[in-house]
Formats: sequence, structure tokens, C-alpha cells
Amino acid sequence: MILERRTGNIFGTECKHIMFAVNTEGINDSGFAGRVSHHFWPELAYCGPQLIGTVLSKKEDGGKTFHAIVCHSLKGGWKEAPKIIEECLDTHFFDVSDDESIASVQIGGGLIGQFLGADMPAIIQAMERSKKKIILYTR
Repeated sequence: MILERRTGNIFGTECKHIMFAVNTEGINDSGFAGRVSHHFWPELAYCGPQLIGTVLSKKEDGGKTFHAIVCHSLKGGWKEAPKIIEECLDTHFFDVSDDESIASVQIGGGLIGQFLGADMPAIIQAMERSKKKIILYTR
């Protein structure tokens, strides 16, 4: 469920968890994933092929945990992204307790998502249906 929508710098969130999308090809050197890889998680930039529906997580020294949901392909697009995001949030693959909030970027809202046909309204609806508490950061 989306508890709140905010604008601003997601890296300054009080949430201990930050969620975003990555691709199956494992090439995450641009967009929001690129910012995360550049500042906090260098191995993410070129992590190699990943299975759709995988959640990659890394806790950084400052106490935040980054959760990268593999939900789209640079070649195949974003067709399954809403379903994958909802399933990942509501399964044991997403290791965040139900009493914690997760900060999320507007998945699919970046240049790559827009170019490859991400359905942002459907992605937002998937977040709304999820059992996890989400603070959605928009531009």
C-alpha cells in the first residue's frame, strides 16, 4: 500500500529501505539504478544476467538497505513489471518486516522506463495492492 507520496531526495529518506527497478541484462549504469551503483553499490552497474522476479539487496554502511527488483528487460520491455513488483513485495524474497516503510522511486518513470513502455499507472496500482508500506517518491 502506498502510505504517502513525496517529492524530494529519496536518499535523505528516514526509511531504512529503498526500492527501485533493475533489468534482466544486469546493465544498471544509468537512471536511478546507475545513481545507486555509482554512490553505494558499484557491483550493481554490471552485475550480469538476472532472472526476472529476483530481488537483489545490499545494506550500506549508513544503515540503509537497497532493494533492486529485476522487473524489466532492455530488450523485452516492462510488460510484466506490475505483476513482478507486486509478487516480489508480497513474498519472502523481499525481506522487510510489515511494520517498516519502504521508500520507492516512481518505478518506470525514468527515461528508460518511458522509452521502453513502462505502464506507470499499473505499476503504482501494484504498489497500492501490496501489503508492504510504501512511501512513493515522485519527481
